[in-house]
Amino acid sequence: MALNRKIAYIDLSTGESKTAPITLEMRKLYLGGRGLDMYLLYNHLEPGVDPLGPDNVLTVSAGLLVGTPASASARTHIGAKSPLTGFVGSSNMGGFFAPELRWAGFDHLVIKGKADRPVYLWIHDGEIEIRDAAHLWGEDIPTTQELIKEELGDPEIKALTIGVAGENLVRFANVMTGVKNAAGRTGMGAVMGSKNLKAIAVRGTMDLEVRFPEEALEYNAGLLDHIASTKFAQIMQKWGTMFIYGVTNTVGLIRERNFQLNQQVGGNIEAEHIEEYALGTEGCYGCVIHCRHKYVIREGPYAGTYAEGPEYTSQGAFGMEVGCNNFQTILVGNHLVNKYGIDTLETGSMIAWAMELYEKGILTDADTDGLKLEWGNDEAVLEMVQRIAERQGLGDILAEGPLRAAERIGQDSLRYNIHVKGMSNLHSDERPTPSLALGIATSSRGADHLRSRPAIDLYHLPEHLLRKIYGGPRPYDGPLSSDYTSYEGKARMVQWQEMMYEAIDCTGVCKFHTIFLSPNLIGFEELSKLIYYNTGLEFTPEEIWDIADRAYTVERLFNIREGLTRADDWLVDRYFDEPTPIGLPIVRGKTIDRVKFKQLIDEYYALHGWAEDGEPRPETLKKLGLDGEPSHKL
Repeated sequence: MALNRKIAYIDLSTGESKTAPITLEMRKLYLGGRGLDMYLLYNHLEPGVDPLGPDNVLTVSAGLLVGTPASASARTHIGAKSPLTGFVGSSNMGGFFAPELRWAGFDHLVIKGKADRPVYLWIHDGEIEIRDAAHLWGEDIPTTQELIKEELGDPEIKALTIGVAGENLVRFANVMTGVKNAAGRTGMGAVMGSKNLKAIAVRGTMDLEVRFPEEALEYNAGLLDHIASTKFAQIMQKWGTMFIYGVTNTVGLIRERNFQLNQQVGGNIEAEHIEEYALGTEGCYGCVIHCRHKYVIREGPYAGTYAEGPEYTSQGAFGMEVGCNNFQTILVGNHLVNKYGIDTLETGSMIAWAMELYEKGILTDADTDGLKLEWGNDEAVLEMVQRIAERQGLGDILAEGPLRAAERIGQDSLRYNIHVKGMSNLHSDERPTPSLALGIATSSRGADHLRSRPAIDLYHLPEHLLRKIYGGPRPYDGPLSSDYTSYEGKARMVQWQEMMYEAIDCTGVCKFHTIFLSPNLIGFEELSKLIYYNTGLEFTPEEIWDIADRAYTVERLFNIREGLTRADDWLVDRYFDEPTPIGLPIVRGKTIDRVKFKQLIDEYYALHGWAEDGEPRPETLKKLGLDGEPSHKL
């Protein structure tokens, strides 16, 4: 059945592996996916270890509903201690790897140690092999996957792999599967590289039994009809996440030239430009939206190159943040980061930061080896992508991420970096939006738009609808405001979205099918039914909230154990000191108010049952059953 999948413990140092069942008790506590991964990390990882040392632990998992009829049930979660932040490392991607992992008999992999040579894992129908990867080391992402398929003689094999950025221990290297599915944040590719683990290949033919197949199919068919009928789904099918640019840029909610402007004036990177390059659209397992474009680069040195995407994040990384207005630069940049295996968001932000430092004279031609890091220099931006991935010159410094790079550069350079907890922020400007600012400040893995972002706060929804969403499933009768510039009730919005995203990451369903960018999609009620029809496990919406709360609190405990304090839940000074210069009247001249923001964090902590210093109270841990952790039950 859907619950009858195992956990594998793999020691790369000894070459040994063992498997164990996932108990029903642990399913009821954490479901699977991200939630169970966080439990495993907290229990198997000793505090204070070097994230790039052999004692770091890497987890790879499929969520509880992956491979079932549940809509868009394709997500893979990867966790470890982050080499970028030193706190919890956690990343998530779509594609087809996670369903194949389940069909091969496993839901979770716990990988320890370090191989004495490059290797890859070959997992098939309950069997685990460690195979030589010397011939794969140095290969890019697409080539590695094709070589593995040829070697094992099966074109249906799915593999996740690292590129040269992971091999070179770039602290924000990612893990990828397919052409563009990227577990991009927190440097999980560097962890794989540090273990000499080039790839994990899977192939499975084992049945995945659905508990109530007819009901599951019928319920999901109804959900799909509803999802497909929404305006959000229809625009995603046409433009993918690139549609967000038109809205956020028009208002003035983006970062242009690092953090100097909040709107791109006269830009030429709208989503419509993809039509010149597109070959059609592609989707992940079990998804009807097909939100990514397949495209070919038509001109220049990359003419004839096939790629997929780009996402809104690449529009920011190679467009607004670096002052570039050439749509093809975005397409090439997107291709390069996917080829090298490096986080597009972090890469663009680090280059934009370096450009501002260059403008201010903190970096000079001597530091850049003569490369003119000037705003809008398309060639320089693309060159820096390669230099970062290959750790050449200034790229070697930027490859260390915000905190370490700023320490090496000095000269008050960190002041200009837009980060939280040492991880760069999305190309968004949260100065006019306290709820989004709170989300990035308090996120468990650093500046983040996929951990707690209440994006629907931007829609000016009426209070009665906000109350319907944010008033449950655990009771809340506090304030809520339709004004996204207000501080009122925003702590609840952030907490609610945290719980929703945690729960959905435990199941392996895509966030885009939930209440994220649309108020009309899957919430706790629908998730309760999806879990029941597919697995037979009965959870009320309130109980799912508690599972998410438990898992998120484990992430908090992990971070505190690694040294996190309340001071880490904060924004850089530019949010408070530099007003937004342009944009629509509602966003112009905005800063985050320090006093109100501190009060907002107090309110957020109280909602979580945390003390003023940000540590979970003893009674909160007892309520969630965490007073005995780490318990080493798995």
